[in-house]
Amino acid sequence: MTQPKLRAVQAAQYLGFSRTALAKWRMNGIGPAYHRCGPRIVYYYQSEIDRWLEECDAREQATRSALRKTKNR
Repeated sequence: MTQPKLRAVQAAQYLGFSRTALAKWRMNGIGPAYHRCGPRIVYYYQSEIDRWLEECDAREQATRSALRKTKNR
């Protein structure tokens, strides 16, 4: 079974961001993993987007936890 592939516009809609935001993330080396098929075609695997979102959530929770610990000192 193949993974669902999303073009940049579809990935942006899935994430709730603009296509421009995704392009900026790619240029800055942040955001979900992406793949190129030639010079103009960019696509994302939905599973990699979901994994990236989970990692973002985990980092956010770790940051909040660390902030709470420093405030309680």
